[in-house]
Amino acid sequence: MRLVAEKIRYAYRRRVDVLHDVSLSVDAGRSLFVLGANGSGKTTLLDCLSGIRTPRSGRVAVDGALLADLSVRDRAHRIGVVPQLHEPVFSYTVGQAVLMGRAPHLGLFARPGRKDLEIVDRALDAVGVASLRDRPYTGISGGERQLVLIARGLAQGAGCLLMDEPAAHLDPHHQHSVFTVVRQLTDEGFSFVVTSHHPNNALLYADEVVFLVDGVSIVRGAPEVAITEESLHTAYAMEFEIVQGANDTRAVVPRVQRHDGAA
Repeated sequence: MRLVAEKIRYAYRRRVDVLHDVSLSVDAGRSLFVLGANGSGKTTLLDCLSGIRTPRSGRVAVDGALLADLSVRDRAHRIGVVPQLHEPVFSYTVGQAVLMGRAPHLGLFARPGRKDLEIVDRALDAVGVASLRDRPYTGISGGERQLVLIARGLAQGAGCLLMDEPAAHLDPHHQHSVFTVVRQLTDEGFSFVVTSHHPNNALLYADEVVFLVDGVSIVRGAPEVAITEESLHTAYAMEFEIVQGANDTRAVVPRVQRHDGAA
């Protein structure tokens, strides 16, 4: 599934844009990471890509169909949203939480059938949490919850998943678990747009990166090309250096002034 945004502008207040002519695209089997500081417009951009918010100008299209022309149900068949970790009011089981992804496929008073339950089982199995099916969603770890939210998106039947800061509250082990699943699903043809504060995750797991600075996309390209000391400085207003590790891996670290005065 191909998702395209062209010259998106959005304003919460009249004539005060928080997104300025942002353009991007992501093809089936690809992951795009959107990097930027707090307040740079990342979550607003995801809201526009999902149809939650309507851009003031510009267009969003999925497989050639304008998002604005699709019904809410049709959008949900194509695009899924994986939010940041949240605490539900009711203690649903993991299986029930994933089953909610089937809502766009059911009528107003329809009950889930065998097919829906089979889809839930396949989604849980796809992200490796089938054993949690009957556990309370509130009783599993943060990393497991994030995988369950991805499973809900898969059960929804969407070919493109939008993930808002999926690693925000996770330790390195659970971050790796979540992004390993993302990589596996892109290999199966799913597409992902991921907002992130972590350039290192983009270096490890992204196919493409775009930086947002004050609602403007400043750099876009493959991670090894787009993530530079210059682009990081522009995005985060601090100095970084990129270090080379084993097997040609690269990592971003802050440039710290040593006590002896050396950088």
